[in-house]
Amino acid sequence: MVTDRVIATVVLVAVTASFPCFVYGAWYIIETEPVTWSVLMHHLKFVVTGLVLTTVPMLVWMAPRLLSQFGGFAMVHAFLGAQAYAMLAFGFTGIVRIFTAKRRHDLYNDYDEDVLLDEIGGDQMDHWRSRLRIGVFGYVFFWILAYGAGFARYVLRYDVLGVVGV
Repeated sequence: MVTDRVIATVVLVAVTASFPCFVYGAWYIIETEPVTWSVLMHHLKFVVTGLVLTTVPMLVWMAPRLLSQFGGFAMVHAFLGAQAYAMLAFGFTGIVRIFTAKRRHDLYNDYDEDVLLDEIGGDQMDHWRSRLRIGVFGYVFFWILAYGAGFARYVLRYDVLGVVGV
């Protein structure tokens, strides 16, 4: 039987590995002009990989154990994680509208630098772009806080530093 500590270590490694995926995906989409279909797909490969490395351990291992660990630190960790996913959902509402507008005007395949996002999205495009920025920033902010709380829980729960017995 695999111990809790081994599973927790695998989960910690998976969640830790997700952060470089997010950073590279963000850097790539910010630095690459124009955003064509291949650029978008390359960006999404890394972002989706990061989301899988974070979400699968959360759904398979963390969430089912949450109520049995009903305590202060566990609840803080869960609350911060829930806020991260709420911000991701908020940002997703902007992503969908921006994607739809660019797709409708075929800007992923036939990029035209004379066409501005404001023109194709109407009056609401600035609103949707703001939602995207706020959602992404909020997700990363709360993800980092949740990661810190989870890391601290890991260190304390599994006595990584060997100080609990002192």
